[in-house]
Amino acid sequence: MKTAFSKLKIDFKPKLVTSLKNYSKAKFMSDLMAGIIVGIVALPLAIAFGIASGVSPEKGIITAIIGGFIVSFLGGSSVQIGGPTGAFIVIVYGIIAQFGYAGLAVATVLAGVMLIGMGLLRFGTVIKFMPYPIIVGFTSGIALTIFSTQMKDFFGLTMTSVPADFIAKWGAYAADFNTINIPSMVVGVLSVAIIILSPKFVKKIPGSLIAIIVMTLVVYYLKYYFNITSIETIGDHFEINATLPAPDAISINMELITLLLPAAFTIAMLGAIESLLSATVADGVTGDNQNSNTELIAQGAANLVVPLFGGIPVTGAIARTMTNINNGGRTPVAGIIHAVVLLLILLFLGPLTKHIPMACLAGVLIVVAYNMSEWRVFLSLCKNSWSDVLVLLLTFFLTVLFDLTIAIEVGLLLALVLLVKRVSETSSIAVIKDELNMELDEEKTADQETLTIPKGVEIYEIDGPFFFGIANKFDESMREINADRPKVRIIRMRKVPFMDSTGLHNLESLYRLSTQNKIQLVLSGVNENIRTMLEKSGFADKIGHDNICSHISEALAKAEIMVND
Repeated sequence: MKTAFSKLKIDFKPKLVTSLKNYSKAKFMSDLMAGIIVGIVALPLAIAFGIASGVSPEKGIITAIIGGFIVSFLGGSSVQIGGPTGAFIVIVYGIIAQFGYAGLAVATVLAGVMLIGMGLLRFGTVIKFMPYPIIVGFTSGIALTIFSTQMKDFFGLTMTSVPADFIAKWGAYAADFNTINIPSMVVGVLSVAIIILSPKFVKKIPGSLIAIIVMTLVVYYLKYYFNITSIETIGDHFEINATLPAPDAISINMELITLLLPAAFTIAMLGAIESLLSATVADGVTGDNQNSNTELIAQGAANLVVPLFGGIPVTGAIARTMTNINNGGRTPVAGIIHAVVLLLILLFLGPLTKHIPMACLAGVLIVVAYNMSEWRVFLSLCKNSWSDVLVLLLTFFLTVLFDLTIAIEVGLLLALVLLVKRVSETSSIAVIKDELNMELDEEKTADQETLTIPKGVEIYEIDGPFFFGIANKFDESMREINADRPKVRIIRMRKVPFMDSTGLHNLESLYRLSTQNKIQLVLSGVNENIRTMLEKSGFADKIGHDNICSHISEALAKAEIMVND
């Protein structure tokens, strides 16, 4: 006996395989240049995301190296660049604060398994249809949260610890604002200014890298020639290990899995959404066509492997992917080169990162947060329907005031409820007696304007999907009809695109009730998918295969015979 799983076909076709079939020297040179530039662009972001997530800077770089390599090697997009992103900062920092890095490693591995499962089950196309207000809501919420975490380093505040709670965090900032370090603040402000203004003069080199190089040199000069040592650097907080670590085993037990499953789900959903959105945006620019299921499997593989080397969650990065495209990258080779460039930087220049000012990195993340905020889109969505605004604001405030896990779960639940409500409101059930108007009917034949309904026959027409929302509505409508019971009920389903198990259950309940009342049941306009479902469930045997008709004329002819018997 064949099951749904036995028919499952794995959709895994890495773009690297197809890209190398017609590869040329010209393509390699374009990929080489793009890969080098993207590697340089990724460096400051990997360091900043690593520190902001609560791990050391080299762990951010290691994530970009290993995760970026696997995503390009196995992925379903030709130009996707994988690595750590700002979207994960909030959830990763929270997991580390509560469970330590060991907990993060378990959550990341679980998320990797979920992502691979999504790809194997072909959920790639489904995830791309995530409601837009949810995406904007939690993206804007993450942006505000990232911004709020950078105030201590940006202003050089001397507070020993920063509260995790959003409101408490800003209360602590206000209480300690008198400890502001003016030189650190100047470094932070200048860093933001350089990042914003440098693209007007230098197109190829990212502003964040220029800011880090310039401000690192300035702070180094001030420290060793003017004895200004109050500006904190990475070296004041971290010891830089400029090597690629050996893989280390991860200890997993059921207790940890149970505790971290919600966080792992959030990481998986965030990774899926962000990577597929990035790949979709890239497709729009390059004219290519990503394989979303392969991309999910690649993202899952990256998140399975990266924790073994001490890394943090991986996903597709829109900014780095667009940088790759804009600099000529057209195959996954560019992404692989970007990973090699980062590895070389880590091995040969890694120790120099200890001189980077913390205020400069805070400036980099503040600009990242601003770009993530999508405040213009946020405001435009506030002009949409009340349901969209409700989903948007609820997701946003839950992200900011509570955490991302709750925000995504509640946002998805609310969006689902509102969708069911909308579909239920647009679906209808009509009771037709005496005469059926065929003038605008798709089942009309020849000059047939009307069809006479025999006495003792009633037609119940369902318009819309027969799923749990409308099925209960149909059940209530049928129970209200008590007087003048017909001898035959025709359930017309020509406008029913699909039916779920609730709809099937209600149909079986209607058949049982009709049988008790000596009313015969005939189905009309049943499509092939629904007919298959009725046959598999055994309902077709109960009602009789002959009583499942493809056309209303056939159903009425059968009903007339039943009435006269």
